[in-house]
Amino acid sequence: MATILVVDDEMGIRALLSEILTDEGHTVELAENAAQARAARERMRPDLVLLDIWMPDVDGITLLKEWGATGLLNMPVVMMSGHGTIDTAVEATKFGAMAFLEKPITLQKLLRAVEQALARAVPKAAPAPGLSPVTGNGIFRAEPGLTVEAAMTGGMGLPVSMPVELGPQSEQSFDLDRPLREARDAFEKSYFEFHLARENGSMTRVAEKTGLERTHLYRKLKQLGVDLSRNKRGTLA
Repeated sequence: MATILVVDDEMGIRALLSEILTDEGHTVELAENAAQARAARERMRPDLVLLDIWMPDVDGITLLKEWGATGLLNMPVVMMSGHGTIDTAVEATKFGAMAFLEKPITLQKLLRAVEQALARAVPKAAPAPGLSPVTGNGIFRAEPGLTVEAAMTGGMGLPVSMPVELGPQSEQSFDLDRPLREARDAFEKSYFEFHLARENGSMTRVAEKTGLERTHLYRKLKQLGVDLSRNKRGTLA
């Protein structure tokens, strides 16, 4: 079992996450701001940090950058926010975060993110601002299991379980040096193709998995140009 540091300024969130993770057998330390998080990280050397983005003194992204710049980002970090966007998720991963969870955080999403983060190797120090996490030339590469919990059903069509697994391939590259809409569509198309392949083309199961109405899902797939004929089943049933 792991030692996990939970950093969130909301007492209710801290208590809930602590209860869930403790029940799973983990040792949990709590911090309500960046100052407490710094002290706890130095004292306990956590195996994983769950870090809220929006905090009153120093925000989570700033703290993440600080740890990366000072060589202290030697543990996986999962960011949390109730106002997440794909831009926020990309920024978080750019500076060393392993995943992004959108609030409210369900039990299934939390445990899945924790399991995946702990299973991954210790992340390297965060790259310098302006460089992509892998190539430094505008390409954001999603490695196996890397998830980006980016928010939303409405605008993006993604469910945020963040970790959202990026595509059926073992590794996928996304060119960020293009208009946001094009980059977002490419991300979404890969996301839905992954789930269609995993669910053997079952629109019903994919709808349940992604949290979309089946009719909405079908329209979204058509809009993105997803080839349903490649799956064994491509109907709404």
